[in-house]
Amino acid sequence: MKKNMNISNKQSILRIVIVSVLIIVVVVISILTENNKKGEEVIVNYDTTYLFNGEDFTNSTIVLKDSTATPDSTFSLTDGKIFTTGDPFGYVRTKARYADYQLFVEWRWVEEPGNSGVFIHIQEDGIWPLCLECQLLNQKAGDFVCFPGFEINEHVDKNNLAIAKMEESSEREPGEWNQYDIRVKGDSVSIYVNDVLQNIATGTNYTEGYIALQSEGAPVEFRNVFLVQEKN
Repeated sequence: MKKNMNISNKQSILRIVIVSVLIIVVVVISILTENNKKGEEVIVNYDTTYLFNGEDFTNSTIVLKDSTATPDSTFSLTDGKIFTTGDPFGYVRTKARYADYQLFVEWRWVEEPGNSGVFIHIQEDGIWPLCLECQLLNQKAGDFVCFPGFEINEHVDKNNLAIAKMEESSEREPGEWNQYDIRVKGDSVSIYVNDVLQNIATGTNYTEGYIALQSEGAPVEFRNVFLVQEKN
C-alpha cells in the first residue's frame, strides 16, 4: 500500500513539473510572438559602435558647402555632444561604411527649431549627397528624403523627394532631447521617433554606406550617436 502511495506521489510531482514547464514554454512563446507582431527584434549577441569618439573628428569627414569655411567653425564637440551652427550647409560623416544595423541618434534644438537630418547609405559626397535622409526638420522628423539617385518602393511621386511620415509628429518640446531609432535590414529601413514607428522604406537601391549628421540652417546638438550590429 505504501509503495503504491509513493508511486502515486511521484506521479503527482511529475505531473506538476510537466505542467509548470509547459506553462513557462507557453509564456515565452507568447512574449516572442507579441514582440514579433510589434516588429520588435531583440539583438542578443551584438557589437556596439560609437560613430564619433566624443573628443574630436579625427575618425570623421566633414563636408561643407563653403570650401573656405573651417570645419571647427561649423562643427564642435563638448562633453561628448556634437554641436553644429547650421551654417554653412554640410555634414559630418563616418569614414567607415555600414550595413544591417540599428542606429540611435539623440538631438535637440539649441535655439529656435529648424532643419537638419541624419543621412544613411551615403554613396558619394556632395552638399546633397547620394543617400537617404531621415528628416529632422521641425515637425517633420520621421519623413524620408530620397536625394537624386536614391530610390525606395514608397517613392511614388517623383516630383517630390520627401516621403511623409505615417503618424502625427512625435517630437518633444523644443529644447528637449529626442531620439531617432533607425533600423536597417537588407534593403529595408524603419525609423522610430521617440519610440513611435514613423516610416518604413523597402526596396532601397543601396543597402550600405556612410552615416552623417547634417548642418542645415539651424543650431542643433547631437549626442549618444551609436549603432548595434549582430555579431557574425
